[in-house]
Amino acid sequence: MKPIFQNPHIQTLYATWYPAPNLPALTTERFELPDGDFVDCVWYGKPVTGSDVPIVVLFHGLTGSIRSPYILRTMEALRSRDFVPVLMHFRGCGGEINRLPRLYHSGDTADAKSWIAELRKRYPESPLFGVGFSLGGNMLLKLMGEMGEHAPLEAAVAVSAPMDLAACAVRIDQGFSKRYQRHLLKPLIAQVRQKYTMFDMEALIELKKEELERLDTFWKFDDAYTAPIHGFEDVHDYYAKSSARQYLHAIRKPTLIIHAKDDPFTGADVIPTPEELAHSVTLEVYEHGGHLGFVGGSFVRPDFWLYERIGDYLSE
Repeated sequence: MKPIFQNPHIQTLYATWYPAPNLPALTTERFELPDGDFVDCVWYGKPVTGSDVPIVVLFHGLTGSIRSPYILRTMEALRSRDFVPVLMHFRGCGGEINRLPRLYHSGDTADAKSWIAELRKRYPESPLFGVGFSLGGNMLLKLMGEMGEHAPLEAAVAVSAPMDLAACAVRIDQGFSKRYQRHLLKPLIAQVRQKYTMFDMEALIELKKEELERLDTFWKFDDAYTAPIHGFEDVHDYYAKSSARQYLHAIRKPTLIIHAKDDPFTGADVIPTPEELAHSVTLEVYEHGGHLGFVGGSFVRPDFWLYERIGDYLSE
């Protein structure tokens, strides 16, 4: 690895700045949820109903979407190995505001379970796999632990997952990482502000619209909006119940966790000990990789080896 890629912020930002592949023939479908809301799902090579091709469900990170370079690179790598990837956008992330006052959160596994159940119904002969990034990785690990041996996925991969949400909220509010926090909070607050034009949000969360600008940390945002709108007592209750770390021992299907010690979003404190892991869980911790980076090679000719590693694991 070149010395420049030993910097966690270069790892994190370079992977975002470097041009992502342009994938042809992406197909979007709207999946209606049981509570009247919806999620938009994007296929790269949607199979005909009844096909037996292996399908990989992707879950993006906070404020991510089909435009996220890590999603497009994953789709490209998986398609080259004859997998069919499909991204499930979280609520409100597909380009159109969702219908309900709530959005999505790190521990919300219900929508993913509904979408995966739909895929199992349509494609009963297809092996199903899952790959989650950052927030999506935490959600996926929690899902795998919740369902144990009954998990509907043959295998799963989680990359840069914030497995201890409270620790991550503290880490991202330090030093240069505060810049990432501001960058992520801006579109979240914009989405919530739009909700005030649709619903009586003050009655729902007891927060005035003008007070949104004061939510300058994830801790404040999750305490004021995420926790109450999703039925948690407060931010402590939300973080405690939604962190995936406590579910790792219950995972029964093959699962790979990829993490970097220098992740500026999460830090090393979220990395579980071997004693916390079920036998079916493989933990790969790298000295360098930043957050969703994992770039090798040179600055001019980068090697995005993360996506090949994902493909290798699922191919096994």
